[in-house]
Amino acid sequence: MIASKASPYPVASSLSDGGDLGYGQLFSVLLRRKLWVLAPLVISLGLAAIYTSRQDPTYASSMQLLVESNYQSKKLSDGGDFVDPNVAVDNATQLSLMRSSELMRRAMASLQDQYPELDPDDPGAVNQFRREVQLIQVADGKKNIATKIYQVVYTSNDPRKSEVVLKALKQVYLDYNLEQQQLRLTRGLSFINEQLPEVKAQVEASESALQQFRQGQGVIDPEQQAQAQMQMLNTLDQELRANVVQLNEFQRRYGSLTQQVGMPPEQARLASRLSQSSRYQSLLNQVQQTELALIEQRLLYQDITPQVDLLQKQRQQQLQLLAAELSRALNVNYQGANAEALLYQGQLGASEIDLINQLVTARLNLDTARARQETLQQTRRVVEAELARFPTLLAEYGRLLPEIQSSRETLQLLLKSQQELGLEIARGGFDWQVVEEPLLGFAGPVDWQKNLLLGGVAGLMVGGMAAFAREALDDMVHTSEELQKQVPVPLVGMLPALHISGSEFGRKSREAFGGQEALAPAMKSLLRWPEFREAMDLVYQNIQLLNSSSAFKSVVVTSALAGEGKSTVSLGLAFSAARLHGRVLLIDADLRRPSLHKLMDLPNDEGLSTYLMEPGRLPEHLMPAGVDDGRTGVSVLTAGPLHDDPAKLLSAPRLGQLIAHFQASYDLVVVDAPPSLGMVDSMLLSAHCDGTLLVGRMDRLTKTELSQTLENLKHLNVIGVVANAVSQVRKPYAYVGSG
Repeated sequence: MIASKASPYPVASSLSDGGDLGYGQLFSVLLRRKLWVLAPLVISLGLAAIYTSRQDPTYASSMQLLVESNYQSKKLSDGGDFVDPNVAVDNATQLSLMRSSELMRRAMASLQDQYPELDPDDPGAVNQFRREVQLIQVADGKKNIATKIYQVVYTSNDPRKSEVVLKALKQVYLDYNLEQQQLRLTRGLSFINEQLPEVKAQVEASESALQQFRQGQGVIDPEQQAQAQMQMLNTLDQELRANVVQLNEFQRRYGSLTQQVGMPPEQARLASRLSQSSRYQSLLNQVQQTELALIEQRLLYQDITPQVDLLQKQRQQQLQLLAAELSRALNVNYQGANAEALLYQGQLGASEIDLINQLVTARLNLDTARARQETLQQTRRVVEAELARFPTLLAEYGRLLPEIQSSRETLQLLLKSQQELGLEIARGGFDWQVVEEPLLGFAGPVDWQKNLLLGGVAGLMVGGMAAFAREALDDMVHTSEELQKQVPVPLVGMLPALHISGSEFGRKSREAFGGQEALAPAMKSLLRWPEFREAMDLVYQNIQLLNSSSAFKSVVVTSALAGEGKSTVSLGLAFSAARLHGRVLLIDADLRRPSLHKLMDLPNDEGLSTYLMEPGRLPEHLMPAGVDDGRTGVSVLTAGPLHDDPAKLLSAPRLGQLIAHFQASYDLVVVDAPPSLGMVDSMLLSAHCDGTLLVGRMDRLTKTELSQTLENLKHLNVIGVVANAVSQVRKPYAYVGSG
């Protein structure tokens, strides 16, 4: 005996349709409940036709206005734009203004004398009047582009009233538009006039602050003056560097000349002057001649002789004269100087005098370069001190100047805008031109199409609501999608709905198919039907794929109720397995209402009940299926004689032994079990088989019954469900030569 297996699929927490309906499901619901949709539709269309036939004639008058804005974004003289943000120039805004309650009240007030019912103080009357006035923007019929023309239509039961109302509206529109436009432009101009004194005062204050800054700091343009000071500083630095080079050159040359002369510069200068003095040189020659004469006399005489003494006195006098000449020439007092030292002054040659002159010139250049260096350094210190003031001056100047420029630009813009807005006020607001004057209202045709369309839409809405309400109250499973949502196991296949045709199918079997009016065809023709055969092959293959470890050896086929096609599925499954080269045993385990022997035209003298009541006896041979259709390999065990207590018979251990024996002898054992609701037979059979296959017939099985069935079988291995009598199953791929 094979123990029952737990279902590998989780049990759903809810079996109701909680998901959103797709378009296909919505269409199927409407098609299934078409009477619920058609009845309100027909009633609604009838009521719409009656209402339209009794409707009073209406008169419509229309006018058209061309709306063009004269005031839009205006180009100013400096290239900028000035736009009043309060001016609305878009068409949608104009349309909203024309439909406003304020304008409707003005029109009603002007018409109240002729039509007292148009009370502008009554909100209800105002709303009714707004509904009667239709405003549309005319579009170009060819290009479908909105134009600047607005059409105003008023409908009334009085043709004269429709014309008068539109004339009043036309005047209200023109007056209101001009009034509002002038008001907007005037407000814009008053704003500018208010801003002008403030901006002028700001300009004057900025200019006064800049003037005080220039006078207090002694600058005109700090930026330019700072640049000039920086250029001067750079020039001074360049001159200082050049002067340093020249000063070094002068010092080097002066030192070299000093070494060549061999005497201090002052002494060399004095010697040079004396050497160039003719009087000094004449006296010096006389002294030298006296000295020569004195030397000659001393060679002949003694110093005490009168000749020598006279020459010595003459020499002393000449030295005194030489000292006096030196004092005069050099402007220096040499009276007390050593007379002998005067003999060595002023006796220089031409080359020595030239060196002394070069030395004097070098000294003069050196002194000049030093004086220039001091002057340049002092000037640089002054420039640096001046530049130290400029960062603060530039910051203050950079704050004052933009304020003046901004104030001046604002003032200029306001003055130009004032002039341009003044011109706009003179020109006026929007240019409203009446393209089509209001005429006497004409009687329009009764709009049957509109009324019937509205009636049809209302009828469809009511019918759709009724259909979905009826569908919500309906507990029946209609489609395979609904069946799949209700079960926690896979949908292994769908069988097409079977239609009766006397020429194609054989006799009927009312008892075998639950006594339904739409009875199945004879089994022989049914098993040859391509749609049924292909669908059963798919069911068999899906069952084999459910268990990847090993194939199912035995399957119990049951349903919630009788007449759902479980016996037909059992037959189809058995013959599909046999046709795919399997040894199959088909057992009729419905010991209450057996049907397989009738469907297959087999005897029922012995069967399952016989072997269950006779322990130890095993069937030696089973009745094979007919071979006239080539369905070899299928053995059939009928139910056998009826028993008073089928549940007791199926609960005996003998059933498990028989199933184990059959599983060892066949590749697949298909057990046709009784319905599950209200009976325990299918549960007893499923306990000894590998899996249980549930069959559900569309438009026969309810969701409640399906839930109860799954609850009864929850401890058994329910491997899948088959949807029977599905109307939307696609036709199989046609064979060559088939129609």
